Amino acid sequence: MKFAVLARDGAARRGELTTAHGTIQTPVFMPVGTLASVKSLTTEQLRALGPEIMLCNTYHLMLRPGVDLLEQLGGLHRFMNWDGSILTDSGGFQLFSLAAIRKIKEEGVEFRSHIDGSPFFLSPERSIEIQSRMGVDIAMAFDECPAYGIAHGEVAKSMAMTHRWAQRSLDARNAFVAEKGKGPALFGIVQGGIHLDLRKQSVEAIGAMDFDGVAIGGVSVGEPKHEMFEVVNYTAPLLPEEKPRYLMGVGTPEDLVNGVAAGIDMFDCVMPTRNARNGTLFTSFGKVSIKNAKFAADPRPLDPQCSCLTCRTVSRAYLRHLFVNGEIAASVYNTIHNVWHYLDLMRSIRQSIASKSFGSFRDSFLSRKSSGDADAG
Repeated sequence: MKFAVLARDGAARRGELTTAHGTIQTPVFMPVGTLASVKSLTTEQLRALGPEIMLCNTYHLMLRPGVDLLEQLGGLHRFMNWDGSILTDSGGFQLFSLAAIRKIKEEGVEFRSHIDGSPFFLSPERSIEIQSRMGVDIAMAFDECPAYGIAHGEVAKSMAMTHRWAQRSLDARNAFVAEKGKGPALFGIVQGGIHLDLRKQSVEAIGAMDFDGVAIGGVSVGEPKHEMFEVVNYTAPLLPEEKPRYLMGVGTPEDLVNGVAAGIDMFDCVMPTRNARNGTLFTSFGKVSIKNAKFAADPRPLDPQCSCLTCRTVSRAYLRHLFVNGEIAASVYNTIHNVWHYLDLMRSIRQSIASKSFGSFRDSFLSRKSSGDADAG
């Protein structure tokens, strides 16, 4: 993996990240394909939207279909017929969200499958083995994600374990490469909750290890938005300048713009796809709830400023009709639009950084989002 910063505008960075499956323009948003599929889209539909990298989920894929089968079928890329880059999370966040059915120890995490209750064990070594055998381009170190609201001392204890697990993850990746002759790039994860002193300690510890990139983890886990961005704005400038910076699990279009302003290069979030299935659509003038009765006879495209297939071919009235009748096509059209909206936003951000106009772009974007009447569009 190679990474280069090509342009800067303030703290915002325009770069290129190169893997075995191509070059990724940054800042980048990665659509989430939890089970090797971006929900509601075929691989061809996803490819037509133009993402250069997507995220898949280690925890879910280790349960179904399992790493043995994925390896037997030629790896994750071949399994889903995807020729772009793939980043996988380590499984740590899913185990955080399954607190009732897991037990954390120094060695790793014992847990029960949410599918059938069968017992599993996931450690830094096992997580890296699974990600490496799947043939992904970028793997994430195994970490512990502390819950929001726990005491400083408990967060510090959790962070120290994340640091130990980070070194074990790195050792496991290096051992895999030594044995197989190839393996994924590996990103470390900075933890520390909302405590800035711990965030600084975590950056120093993770930054001292030979990771290919560094992520900010443990945000968007229930904390207020202002606390999240206090952490992001403090932590991002401390991260290694020469490595890609990844803000995990964030977020809204406004969050992406503000994250770029802090110096972040990579993002992922289920928000565009999950909201699409729930009938909430992101537009250039704000969010639209397509089930609203006022759209029943509206012949206009969802967003006249959007060039996605949905906005080019069907009306608001048709989108509402599909959604209120529970048609599968509603999820397809809505997901195509929301994913395109996020990817197009990142294209505009990259252009503004290259032309040294990101500050004015950000101001205009945030002003439009806060003052627009989405339903009037």
